[in-house]
Amino acid sequence: MPGSMTARHLPSPNVNDRRTAVSLLVLHYTGMQDAEVALQRLVDPSSGVSAHWLVDEDGRITSLVPEARRAWHAGVACWQGIRDVNSASIGIEIVNPGHAGGLPPFPGQQMDALAALCRDVLARHGIRRRHVLGHSDVAPRRKQDPGELFDWRWLARQGVGLWPPPQSPAATCLGEGDRGCAVVRLQERLASFGYAVAPDGFFGAATAAVVTAFQRHFRPARVDGVADGETAARLAALVDALR
Repeated sequence: MPGSMTARHLPSPNVNDRRTAVSLLVLHYTGMQDAEVALQRLVDPSSGVSAHWLVDEDGRITSLVPEARRAWHAGVACWQGIRDVNSASIGIEIVNPGHAGGLPPFPGQQMDALAALCRDVLARHGIRRRHVLGHSDVAPRRKQDPGELFDWRWLARQGVGLWPPPQSPAATCLGEGDRGCAVVRLQERLASFGYAVAPDGFFGAATAAVVTAFQRHFRPARVDGVADGETAARLAALVDALR
């Protein structure tokens, strides 16, 4: 436990046993009007949802589910072939009304508290920085959180997660309807990084959703599902850095 960072404990009944060891950290926004409304849902037995931690806008942290147990935060999700993401992950909810609420900025005190909590989680479980993910990464066809205004670059500078180094844009631009070897290479890189995408050579809706998720995390200035040169260059740099 992060000790003094934890302001309160509010146990959620929505919990069961893990089926595998922890290897992922998944970040969410609450998508609700404030922390109290979100907490009510996270501890409501009829909601079927929970998380290990919640970080309020003022930096206050609430513990909801012991990290040794399986919280219900990811839903239908996949990363690097792991389909029971709830069993393999720690889930952190970040108080923010989300896209439906205008996706306001994440306050500095909230981000500072989140970074400290994440560093503790990574150290406790030996989670690799490449496995610090957004909900949209593990469920790209269903989820958008924590969203393109979440500062992944800053978080990576705090030792939490990855950020691609500066790159010259690649000479490529792929979008829905495209086919061929260039699409296969793109899909293979996305899959090798961890996204659930089949390298079938067709840039369909599923591939567009994954490209969009990648952009939300690693290229937030353009989130349109089109694999332009900058998106392709950032993906290649990340994949190459992990070899």
